Amino acid sequence: MSGEIVFRKCESLEEFHRCVELQRRIWEEADLEVEPATMFVVAAQTGGQTLGAFAGDRLVGFTLAVAGLRGRVPYLHSHMTGVDSEYRDLGVGRMLKLFQREEALGRGIRLIQWTFDPLELRNAHFNLNRLGVICREYHPNLYGVTTSPLHRGLETDRLLVEWHLDSARAVAAIENLVKDPGEAAASIELPAELERWQRENSSHVGTVQARLREEFTRWFAKGYAAIAFRRAPGNRAYLLAPWSDF
Repeated sequence: MSGEIVFRKCESLEEFHRCVELQRRIWEEADLEVEPATMFVVAAQTGGQTLGAFAGDRLVGFTLAVAGLRGRVPYLHSHMTGVDSEYRDLGVGRMLKLFQREEALGRGIRLIQWTFDPLELRNAHFNLNRLGVICREYHPNLYGVTTSPLHRGLETDRLLVEWHLDSARAVAAIENLVKDPGEAAASIELPAELERWQRENSSHVGTVQARLREEFTRWFAKGYAAIAFRRAPGNRAYLLAPWSDF
């Protein structure tokens, strides 16, 4: 592992196939659930994104986004972002997202959305604290139960991320100007044992998922948004505030 990581668009069919190969290694899903190379081609040709992180000639990360429209406002839905296991915890994922932001803003697109599992606490910190996203929608079992071992046989409950690319919140997070989150108007607590339960494939994880589903749904119905993630050992929580405050 050496050399500079280069971030650029994937453009050739061969590069799209390499995205598929990396996807297989990361998610380990059954063939029926793997996004084919044609999906990467379509995204690249229809206003979406197929972006790669390259170490020399080797693809070490990618993001796949499709074009969306809400009312008359264009946005991108970032369907997949993955980094090769050898290159994780090196900042590659964040740089890939920042390149995604730069490419979108260059085309006048100011919003990118994606989903993530609220049980994955590293992703919660990354999305909310490091990128400055907010979440106002909770989708129970969005993709159904998949074959990926990463999903542990659970229903695929997901938070929908809104990344308002040129908002003050996003800019502050990107420039590392946000302090560790403290208190908020409301919070959704996570048990200290969650990650151990996940490693053990304990039934307690499903119980936590059911509670998060109920609490997020209730707070979002009241007009609250998840705005930060507190990750102090033994004191992890999603922090929420009325969306009207922002």
